[in-house]
Amino acid sequence: MKKILYVVLLSVIVLALAACGTKNEGDGKNASGGNGKEETKIVVGASNTPHAIILEKAQPILKEKGIDLVIETYQDYVLPNKDLESGHLDANFFQHIPYLDLQIDDHGYDFVNAGAIHIEPMAIYSTKYDSIADLPDGATILFSNSVAEHGRVLSLIEAQGLIKLDENVEKVDAEIKDIVDNPKNLKFDANYDPAYMPQLYKHNEGDALIINSNYAIDAGLNQVDDSIAMEDTDSPYANIITVGKGDEKKEAIKTLVEVLTSKEIQDFIIEEWGNSDVPVK
Repeated sequence: MKKILYVVLLSVIVLALAACGTKNEGDGKNASGGNGKEETKIVVGASNTPHAIILEKAQPILKEKGIDLVIETYQDYVLPNKDLESGHLDANFFQHIPYLDLQIDDHGYDFVNAGAIHIEPMAIYSTKYDSIADLPDGATILFSNSVAEHGRVLSLIEAQGLIKLDENVEKVDAEIKDIVDNPKNLKFDANYDPAYMPQLYKHNEGDALIINSNYAIDAGLNQVDDSIAMEDTDSPYANIITVGKGDEKKEAIKTLVEVLTSKEIQDFIIEEWGNSDVPVK
């Protein structure tokens, strides 16, 4: 009988310890900013340059605030949103609002803008001409097949006095067919992956090319020094932290945005890239 009681008592103790161990697994914080002894871990997907570099600068600051920031880098504009939807990421940092809006329309993503961080002015480059005024009649301008960027690209070309867009069309939604005046008979070729544009530039393709700033910077180009025309720094195309709807209220996400818009990070962006990358005030 004593042996039976001993076995029963031992079983109760083992079960009690197992229950305690299970309870402790949830003691740490998560991306909701709950209380606990462990750090909050958030995984953010970002383009290599400048987004990932900015996040790396913010890592130690976030560490002091109890947030373990894990950065995953991407070379394209499709996977970061897919991985955010799947839950692999807590947030991503690579896109501007017009692109996000288009992605939501096309894929039904339930995403929101958690905060604007910086603006990367888009620029026009050429290996054949030293200024935008030198482009000849019938010149070919290459740009990416990212439809969300076409309104921005055409607005940049219009700002240089090269074309005129239909006034009844919103600039952000403009397409090549919305050009109503083209005095230089410019030709437009928008059939390239955004990441491939720097390679076209290096191979002297086209008379001029428009390259997204993150790919330009990654390829060693400087919008100010190497371009023949650049977008104004008051562009509405600010790059944002994107999260699933509701996650913008989580303490860890709010802290991430606060750190990325802090004076320390803003100063870093200016020192690192000057007018090639402008922080949002």
